[in-house]
Amino acid sequence: MGKKIAIVGSGAIGLYYGGHLANAGQNVHFLMRSGYEAAKTQGLRIRSSEAGEIHLPEIHVHNRAENIGPSDLIIIAIKATSNNDLPQILPPLLKEGTLLLTLQNGLGNEEFLADRWGAHRVLGGLCFVCLTREDPITVNHLGHGTLSIGEFGGGSAGAAEEIAAIFAKTGMESLAVPNLLCERWRKLVWNIPFNGLSVALGGLSVDRILDDAHHLSDVRALMSEVIAVAHAEGCEIGPGFAEANIDRTRSMGAYRPSTLVDWQAGLELEIEPIWGVPLRRAAAAGVPVPHLQNLYQKLRAA
Repeated sequence: MGKKIAIVGSGAIGLYYGGHLANAGQNVHFLMRSGYEAAKTQGLRIRSSEAGEIHLPEIHVHNRAENIGPSDLIIIAIKATSNNDLPQILPPLLKEGTLLLTLQNGLGNEEFLADRWGAHRVLGGLCFVCLTREDPITVNHLGHGTLSIGEFGGGSAGAAEEIAAIFAKTGMESLAVPNLLCERWRKLVWNIPFNGLSVALGGLSVDRILDDAHHLSDVRALMSEVIAVAHAEGCEIGPGFAEANIDRTRSMGAYRPSTLVDWQAGLELEIEPIWGVPLRRAAAAGVPVPHLQNLYQKLRAA
């Protein structure tokens, strides 16, 4: 059974990665509120356009962290907008040696965890995957799936390799990365333009953004600004990286980024970790980012 793993945030990301771990025989416990009764009686499903369907008719599902108890690894997959709930959620799950792996978007989430529970516990994961949540217990996997894991400053030596190996045993592509901050910036090269423009333009899927020459120009300008800020923070991102991301996005079809899904559902958006913190880091580094500034203001208005 290996490590006891608690999934905090059983949305698309939490169900997808937690479901794969459970399917591989890991001792996984899901903390759920919405969908708890359905998951308790029906389990969960992962439907993949690439790998078919996984149905787990029985899973360990709980509606209170106290019912899970101390765990070896806590995977945090809630929206960053709910981080202030974590000081109430996490204590019953912690013990000496518990590791915290955040799969959240943007910058600042590792710092939030480190300030409260110690940098030595904290790892970050970057999910390069297209998912939608069909219903409370069903996740649709539309493509991709690479998971990159890195240790936050002062993290446990070798922890990223160990956790990446656990995920790799599920059949997913998973790797440990030496520089977590640089991986965060690489993901923001995609997240900042596509998540942001999908909302700022009134509700466009990625294919509609790419099909419009003006919108595509905005994508490239935003990517260029993000790469410039990353460079100022010591993260080298090659000149072909932006175009490679655009080419990869074309294969996603009419994919709706997670921020668009949240906006259309009337949920709070993760504006600060994805756009606000990078904008402030650009200002601190003296890097001009007019397109990012304009997008941030539009998202705040939305």
